[in-house]
Order: sequence, then C-alpha cells, then structure tokens
Amino acid sequence: MIQSMLYATDLGLYAPLVMQHALALARTFNADLYVVHAVEPMGLFAESVLQSYLDEQALNEFHSQGLSTVIANIEQRVLDSFREELGDEGEQDLARIRAVRVLQGDPSQVILDQAQKLSVDLLIVGSHSHGAGAETPLGRTAARVLQLARVPVYLVPLVERRRKEDR
Repeated sequence: MIQSMLYATDLGLYAPLVMQHALALARTFNADLYVVHAVEPMGLFAESVLQSYLDEQALNEFHSQGLSTVIANIEQRVLDSFREELGDEGEQDLARIRAVRVLQGDPSQVILDQAQKLSVDLLIVGSHSHGAGAETPLGRTAARVLQLARVPVYLVPLVERRRKEDR
C-alpha cells in the first residue's frame, strides 16, 4: 500500500506535468506527498569569484544567510507554482503536501537520502532535466535514482520526446 510519496522536482519546463502525476497519484492512494528540490553546490569558479569580491566575513555571511534565503525563496516558488497550477479548486490537493524541502547536494543523492529519511513508499521523478535533448532517453539524475532506489520509482517521460516520435 502506498501511504507516502516523494516528488522530486527540477523546477524545469516539464515540472508542472510531473507535478500533475504526483498529485493524481497522491489523490488516488490518499497518500501524503513530500516535495524535494536539490540545489547543486556552487562550483569552484563561482566560489572563487565570490572570494575575489567579498572579504572573509561577508563570504561567511553569504554562505550562512544568503544560501538560506535562496533556499527559502525556492521553497516558496515551488509552493506558488503548485497553487498557480491547481487554481482555487486545488486546496485539497495542496493539503496532501506535507513538506517542501530544498536541499543542497547532488540531486540523485538528495532524492535517495530524503526517500530513506521520510520512509516513503514511492518516488516520482521526471525522465529529464532542463536541457536534456530528445536523443537522450534518460537523464543522469533519473538514471541514478532508478538504479539505486530502494522503493518503486514512478518515472514520467519527457513529453517533447513522445511528440517527436509520434510524427
């Protein structure tokens, strides 16, 4: 029985489609829905640029307060996108969402860690990220999650790829 699910969003072009699947499944199973978005750590180049413009105290402040502000803004963006997509009739679906978490780290590892921590029964992911082309059948994060997940994974295929194949 599926009682809780984790929807991993990349906030990309197809995120609303994957969200619709997540909410439909939550509705069908009368399950709790958790949402996670992973923010990849800053690269060495970005870090070195910050270091050249900020003193040590300002850099430490940015890392502690700036990152938490960015994460809070992303969490709010995810909730706002849910509200916008669902409209006024979506209050019951919104009530199914137990938490929205934005965490820093490798996306596949963040998803797998949260799935284990929350003891969810199902993972919901899209097959691609933002820029993946139609020639690639599966994105890196989706592939790793499929390989390493300890619970079933509901994979939503990339819409653009299906449309091109239908021609």
